[in-house]
Amino acid sequence: MDLAVLPLQTFLTTGVFAFIVTFVRIGTALMIMPGLGDSFVPERIRLYMALSFSLALFPLTYAHVPVPLPATFGLFSIIVMEFIVGLFFGTIARILMLALDTAGMVISASSGLANAQIFNPGLATQGSLIGAFLSITGVAMLFALDLHHLLLGGLVQSYDLFPLGHIPESGSMADFMTRTVAESFATGVKIGAPFLVLTLAIYVTMGVLARLMPQVQVFLLAIPVQVLLAVTLLSLVLSSAYLFWAQEFERAIVFFFSQRS
Repeated sequence: MDLAVLPLQTFLTTGVFAFIVTFVRIGTALMIMPGLGDSFVPERIRLYMALSFSLALFPLTYAHVPVPLPATFGLFSIIVMEFIVGLFFGTIARILMLALDTAGMVISASSGLANAQIFNPGLATQGSLIGAFLSITGVAMLFALDLHHLLLGGLVQSYDLFPLGHIPESGSMADFMTRTVAESFATGVKIGAPFLVLTLAIYVTMGVLARLMPQVQVFLLAIPVQVLLAVTLLSLVLSSAYLFWAQEFERAIVFFFSQRS
């Protein structure tokens, strides 16, 4: 065999495989991560972005492709590992985004709007009215604050955290996933905490009023007052809530890539 042809043949085999495994990881993450992977983004746009990003990054993975290529089972196992890593990273980012939907459910329940359901395009399912509002505007904040750069940079950095063909143990992944869910839920509850305090104050006041004036139908007064005060409070704390969520989102992503498998 001509030695001058050998490098080209090697590139055509290992290079194509490097592009495939890069596309599997990046494509899987892009399909579910917030912003770029939301349901209202056309699938063709997500596919084009995954292909272009994979084409730019596959030279980084080319050096890690084993030469010669392993047998069929080895190739299949590497592809499965890359799919799991991409799914893991995209799910972590999506869970952190769900903190806004959790906050919306807390605020809706506290303001008397829990029964007002609307289609949430970010989750492609029914959700609370305020949760859908926070989720949609949260995507706008994601791009306005350049947090999508953090996600795209995380895809590049993921090859340092999870090298090609290596995957952390399932116990560590499950533990980190559990902690992420708990932290996302805690962030949503913290955003909705002022509304919980407001609801408590309203019902305590109405309870005292019912004792002092039994002839007054306090429940007829409580709901309009509760909705009015909740909407007023939401207009006052909305900007601070988004900044708090963005800070927690960035901190969690940075912490994720500071770990070592």
